[in-house]
Amino acid sequence: MSKFLLALLLFIAAPAFAQEPDARAIIARAYAASGGDAWAKATSLALEGRLVMYGAEGAAPRVVADEYRMWRVFEADRADAHDAAGQVRIDARVGGKLLFQAASDGATSWNQRGVIPKAEADALWAANFGFGVIRHALKDGFKLARLPDDSIDGHPVHMVRVTDRAGTATLFGIDKVKGWIRLAGFVTPRGWHTRLYDDFVVAPGWTQPKKVTLYYNGVKQNEVLWDRWRVNPRLDVTLFAPANAGK
Repeated sequence: MSKFLLALLLFIAAPAFAQEPDARAIIARAYAASGGDAWAKATSLALEGRLVMYGAEGAAPRVVADEYRMWRVFEADRADAHDAAGQVRIDARVGGKLLFQAASDGATSWNQRGVIPKAEADALWAANFGFGVIRHALKDGFKLARLPDDSIDGHPVHMVRVTDRAGTATLFGIDKVKGWIRLAGFVTPRGWHTRLYDDFVVAPGWTQPKKVTLYYNGVKQNEVLWDRWRVNPRLDVTLFAPANAGK
């Protein structure tokens, strides 16, 4: 191939490359597709559904919690993706019997047995929290970098790395067609954690994935199937109190 022909081909291809969105534009599109400001500035959330848990070995589910609920009071700002910012409570029950709890009132973390020591609590939330940082990713102090495109369950996605103000990186896969957030991935004390999102329901101000699949070190561990959700419900602060441990 002559140098002239090579230069001509590069010249023709250049406009196509120039039209590719940068990382900020991709996150901005995800922001809008998730519900815009109403989504990013939501104050609380209540979710109900089922939880399928898998064991360390074997293909069959280890247990299915037919009642799985999460209540969340969101933080107004976020500097570290893995902090237990805001308030959270998760209850899993099988046939009405409590399987496990994980909760924080914003200062104290607890489970079904009672208050969790801080080191244990930090490891717990670091292995689970991470997705919510994208709600703040367009703010000052966050760094965004585009990575090679990929495909998730047959859906082409843009991959973007969001680095928060604490220096923690989280990967997000953004659907090229719909703008939906299909993947979140980050390092945890348990290894590399990936969450895949699917079965989206779009409503004004809130887009909810009904299915969330959780992987640790590449192995599927949990599937969450959300049936019902309420955005900005009024939640009593006592809901998050350690006195509820085991109840």
